[in-house]
Amino acid sequence: MSNHQLLNSGDHAGLRVHVDAGAAYGDATMACLTVPAEFRQVQAHFPIVFRRDITSGRMSALALFGFEDGENLFLAGDRWDAGYRPVALSIQPFLIGRPASEGAEPQVHVDMDHPRVSSSGEGTLVFDEEGKPTPHLERIAAMLGDLDHAHREGEDFFAALERHALIEPFTLEVPLGDGSKHSLVGFQTVNEEKLATLDGDALRDLLAAGHLGPLYMALASLSQFSKLVDRKNAKVMGG
Repeated sequence: MSNHQLLNSGDHAGLRVHVDAGAAYGDATMACLTVPAEFRQVQAHFPIVFRRDITSGRMSALALFGFEDGENLFLAGDRWDAGYRPVALSIQPFLIGRPASEGAEPQVHVDMDHPRVSSSGEGTLVFDEEGKPTPHLERIAAMLGDLDHAHREGEDFFAALERHALIEPFTLEVPLGDGSKHSLVGFQTVNEEKLATLDGDALRDLLAAGHLGPLYMALASLSQFSKLVDRKNAKVMGG
C-alpha cells in the first residue's frame, strides 16, 4: 500500500525520514530499478539485468542485489556494503508526481506509508523551522529531477534494444558451498554476440543516440555475478 501526497511545508512541517540503511526501511530487496544514465556507476558494483513487464510489455533495467525475493547481499545490518547506492533506493520515500495539466512541472511527492517516514520523532528533517527545504530535501529534489529525465531517456534506449534485437533471456545456475543450488530465471541480458555483429549503420544509430556506452556498461556488469555468488556463499556458510 502507498499514500502519495504532494510534499509541502504546510502539510509536512516536522516531517522526518530515516536515511540509514536497513531492512526495516525497505532495503531488503533483491533488486531495484536503474536507468541507463547510471549504468556506469551501477556496473562497478552490481549485475545489471533486464525484465519485461508481463502486462504492459515494457522493458526495465534492474541492479541485482541477491538471488531470491527479499535478499539483499549488500545490506549488513544498518550498513550499505557497496560503494554506490542506486538512485531509485536513495530517493525513497520521495517520488516524482505529474500534475494533470499538460506541460506542468513535475512535483515532489512523498509516500507517507513508506517505512522511511519516521513516526518516532527521530530521523532527518525535510523542512527547517522557517518551512524551507533542508539540504537533504534539496539533494533529493535534484536526484528526482535527474531520475525523471533519465527515465524518459531510457524509453529511447529500450526501444533501440528492441529495434536491434539486442536482448536475450538468460538463466543462471548458482552452485553454493553447502551443496545447494539457486536458479536465477525470468531476466534478460544484452546479447553480446548480436552486438558484436551489428552493421555500421546500426552502430552509428546507437552511438549517435548515446546508447552504445550504456550497452557496454550493462555487459561489463555481468562480471559482478561472481562477486555476488561469493557474497551468497559467505551468507550460506555463515561467513
